[in-house]
Amino acid sequence: MKAVARYIRIPPRKARLAIDLVRGKRVDEALTILQQLPNKSARVARKVLESAVANAIHNGGLAPNALFVARAYVDEGPRWKRILPKDRGRAYRILKRTSHITIELGIVTPTQRRPATRRQAQPQQEEQN
Repeated sequence: MKAVARYIRIPPRKARLAIDLVRGKRVDEALTILQQLPNKSARVARKVLESAVANAIHNGGLAPNALFVARAYVDEGPRWKRILPKDRGRAYRILKRTSHITIELGIVTPTQRRPATRRQAQPQQEEQN
């Protein structure tokens, strides 16, 4: 399942900081991480993740505890061009960047537990002189 938030007024570079933290994590763990972050990009990413989970539940009939963040990426949207007046009649251009945030969920497959392979501690033999 997938959710997309488009034309978000956050620079893509800042939005990627929050998205990179949740990529590959289980949904409940990702929501906890995004809730603890103080920046705006984390709040938007959390909404997108919640929307993706709702899509999976409603459209796919999947359980939320069986989902993980399979793909999460931020693309650059259009830039708003603004003019800042400067001295002597000059005008400086300001680019206000926007982002498109996409989160795709996958299903956690139950993996078979492998027996733990630990090296057996070899008893050290004492040398005799």
